[in-house]
Amino acid sequence: MSNFFRNLSGMSAFENFESRSISPENPTGGKAMGAMEAEGVAAARELGLGWKCRPYVHIQPNEVYELANIEGPGKITHIWLTDNCKVNRRLIFRVYWDGNDKPSIEVPLHDFFASADYQTFGQVNSATACVNPARGFNSYWEMPFKKHCRMTIENIHSEQVGLYYSVDYLLGPVPENCGYLHAQFRRTNPLPYKEVYTILDGVKGKGKYVGTYLFWGQNNNGWWGEGEVKFYLDGDKDFPTICGTGTEDYFGGAYNFDVNREYKEFSTPYLGMPKVLRPDGLYKANLRFSLYRWHLIDPIYFNEDINVTVQALGWRSEGRYLPRQDDISSVAFWYHDGVFTDFPTLPDKDYLEII
Repeated sequence: MSNFFRNLSGMSAFENFESRSISPENPTGGKAMGAMEAEGVAAARELGLGWKCRPYVHIQPNEVYELANIEGPGKITHIWLTDNCKVNRRLIFRVYWDGNDKPSIEVPLHDFFASADYQTFGQVNSATACVNPARGFNSYWEMPFKKHCRMTIENIHSEQVGLYYSVDYLLGPVPENCGYLHAQFRRTNPLPYKEVYTILDGVKGKGKYVGTYLFWGQNNNGWWGEGEVKFYLDGDKDFPTICGTGTEDYFGGAYNFDVNREYKEFSTPYLGMPKVLRPDGLYKANLRFSLYRWHLIDPIYFNEDINVTVQALGWRSEGRYLPRQDDISSVAFWYHDGVFTDFPTLPDKDYLEII
């Protein structure tokens, strides 16, 4: 029986938790403190306090907005948000565990929801990320913490951004052996010739790898997904313990995702390619692919360290493989037995931007 159905089978059980939710209408998540915000939108001016006075906030240029500040123990169960930013990758999502001053989650906001280049809608119907019309971003990653949780969104755009959001969580004891969710973003554009793309590296300690999000932009013609995804575990050097057979195979597809000579989008609970951005014959010149795989019922455990890579490999003349020089970005998701914060520096906004 899958984890999903095991969780459903326990839905009638009582647990020692208190339910809370943070939103612009209750920014602290306090008990009996919802809908108390008096200053807000003019639409409620005649109705008064309690009538949707502050459903959203404005985040100014270069402002770091504190989404949540929660004393534990507890766990985040759901995040919903939407925004009106007009340029991709101008909002940065960070999560800090147990009072650390460095984040354990640091990702462009919409990449966290498996939706890079969100200006083109692609519905995501997965177990941990759901993106719904028109721009409703939902996360169902379980995010336990023992002492404290702090979430922020930084606006690196040159303009003010409006944000609607809710952070749903439970207060109460969490198991001693629970892991902390981590998410790390990387991008290389273009990938140097004959180099592999690194999804995750430098992680030390014990944990389990639970998800990969890739946003892949073609810089050459032809099929791009022959490369193998490899997991180097617990001291592996030259050769990995886990090695796939091709990029589309790792994401649950086959034969180039090609149905009647056309890429076919799909979205399932654990894997998918919900978005294909196609050239328009004018300014949009490159094919781009948005792909996710969640290792929720097939987690990859490590006890010392982990390194995850993917080859950029296609076809060239005379039936030979072509090492590609594509634009690849990724988010790696894993649970760590402690708080890990040794992340590479996030690129600046010009390098982040999808252009």
